[in-house]
Amino acid sequence: MNRIQEVPALLVGFDTETTGLSTADDEAISYGFAVYRGGVLDELSQFFAVPARPMSAGAQRVHGISLSTLKKMLDAGDALAASDAAKLAALKLASYAADGAVFVGSNPLFDFNMLESTLRRHGHGGLRPFGVAPPSITIVDVVRHDVMIEPRSATRPRRGLAQLCQYYGVAPGNHDAAEDARAAAEVFMAQIERNVQMGKTAIDDGMGASKPGGVDLNRRDQRLENATILHRLLRMKRP
Repeated sequence: MNRIQEVPALLVGFDTETTGLSTADDEAISYGFAVYRGGVLDELSQFFAVPARPMSAGAQRVHGISLSTLKKMLDAGDALAASDAAKLAALKLASYAADGAVFVGSNPLFDFNMLESTLRRHGHGGLRPFGVAPPSITIVDVVRHDVMIEPRSATRPRRGLAQLCQYYGVAPGNHDAAEDARAAAEVFMAQIERNVQMGKTAIDDGMGASKPGGVDLNRRDQRLENATILHRLLRMKRP
């Protein structure tokens, strides 16, 4: 991953809240999207799902949503069945991907893998049938990107989303899927601003850094890296 120096024209934060931490056995209870066009928030949305898996006590402590609450929301028309929610999430991702979106999150491989396994479990065949597959999409992990900017040190040992929000002055999402998606996108844009400033400082100091002109997100080496990550993520099996 390179130090990215230009905000993508279409940036989509994606996040899930889940029944637990196993992408093989757990499911999402909410899917959140934060869509930025030209660096400006254009859409902040989320929808809820009644999972086909039990809710772990630990997960409920984190996001504060119980299975009984989700079932009541389903009865009221405020939540979807797990299969329908997963399909809707895949369709939204596919729509953004078709428009050339760059996706961003904090450990986004977890969220994409959770969706992948849920789609397979409910007979939708994973993300590939929806056109969300390498090398057609680019995903940025704000944690990995931050380590590229500043390697881990004793002064910054933790790089979770909460710590990154505090470091960059971004309002935290507090385990709400839509707000965490927004927080990750805003952290990413703050990282880009820092990258640009670091580049300018390097030039001013005569360190021989190249002038910030933006990273071409379609560069072959970066696309190959993303493809490798996603193949590992999705564990895809061709039909």
